[in-house]
Amino acid sequence: MESKDISLGLKENWKQFSLLVIINGFVGGMVGLERSILPRIADVEFHIAAKTAILSFIIVFGIVKAITNYYTGALADKFGRKKLLVAGWIIGIPIPFILMFAPSWSWIIAANVLLGINQGLTWSSTVVMKIDLVGEKQRGFAMGLNEFAGYIAVAIIAFLTGWIASEYGIRPYPFYLGIGLISLGLLGSIFLIKDTKHHVAKETISNTIPRLKNIFWDTTWKDKNLGSVTQAGLINNLNDGMAWGVFPILLATKGFTIGEIGIVASIYPAVWGIGQLFTGRMADKFCKKDMLYIGMLLQAIALVTLIWANTMLHFILLSSILGWGTAMVYPTFLATVAENTNPQDRAKSIGIFRLWRDLGYAIGAILTGIIADLISINAAILFIGLLTLASALIIEYRMKCKKDGSVKIWGWITNRPSSKKNRELETQDNPV
Repeated sequence: MESKDISLGLKENWKQFSLLVIINGFVGGMVGLERSILPRIADVEFHIAAKTAILSFIIVFGIVKAITNYYTGALADKFGRKKLLVAGWIIGIPIPFILMFAPSWSWIIAANVLLGINQGLTWSSTVVMKIDLVGEKQRGFAMGLNEFAGYIAVAIIAFLTGWIASEYGIRPYPFYLGIGLISLGLLGSIFLIKDTKHHVAKETISNTIPRLKNIFWDTTWKDKNLGSVTQAGLINNLNDGMAWGVFPILLATKGFTIGEIGIVASIYPAVWGIGQLFTGRMADKFCKKDMLYIGMLLQAIALVTLIWANTMLHFILLSSILGWGTAMVYPTFLATVAENTNPQDRAKSIGIFRLWRDLGYAIGAILTGIIADLISINAAILFIGLLTLASALIIEYRMKCKKDGSVKIWGWITNRPSSKKNRELETQDNPV
């Protein structure tokens, strides 16, 4: 198949795109296996009390996934996206069995090494393949659908594992779900997914964005837009790493049952996941800088307020605000990286962004564990909340909106067009 026979766009490639969305749902479900019950296993079965030790599984997961993201981006053009996707599923096969029968906490850590590689290869591959398929338009919506599938699966599996654990015990029954996820993900990737290298070649012909001089450092910090996105991605996953590890512990100290913990642990990724169906479209219309600033600001507000939460209602509301803030930034991160890179740099740049973003899991778990052990859980939450606020301010003062007709959110709210004529003028040329 030649690039001239290829069409870019969501409508033109809806079959492959839909299959990739489903596959990414299975990818997200693998993280959901651990979301609500692993800290409980550490406490009940292995009698690990120190927060730093309990969060060690997140630290290992974050570091391994981050490094795998980098190499997935670097190797995507050489080996092809599909081969890396299939490799990720093969590496994930032992995970549910280890979680079921692990005789010690070190085995749980080993499972998370494999999970980090699995997630880095599979999630990165599906992200890049979807961006390849849709071309320049509807990237935000495409990423919204991708992340929706992944994180709604996290929420569903987190809820189901919590419920199964409360009804039938912590092990092995909740992890039977993992066998189904691995089987469906692997078979679907082998027999249904096609590589997207021809789509990349097609877009390269018409793309006018210059190549990056030094992809690593430009993506990491030097380029103002890419660097702002990268630091925000790191801080976002830093606070997600804290939420993953600390929410179950915090709720347990306040007397909540494992079933109730499963509900709260699932609401945050559920709002995050479902919200991206809307925020992905918003990222295509509104200035991406505004989307990122408001999203990080909402996360900061929710985290700082969390230290005063006591009731189930408090935790549900704050988890929802945190989830919506994350939904605003997550598809926007990837769409912004794609918007600011040449197609030939894109896989590497996304890999570098995801390297730093997922290192946030490890950094967040380490900081949270140390502060929680030395001072208190509330002190750890407050510190992470203030870091998130600082990230929002970096976006506000360092990023710029692209002059491509995208709408400034504040201007849209305060100066809504009152007539059809005004609406037509707004869509033609919005000042940014």
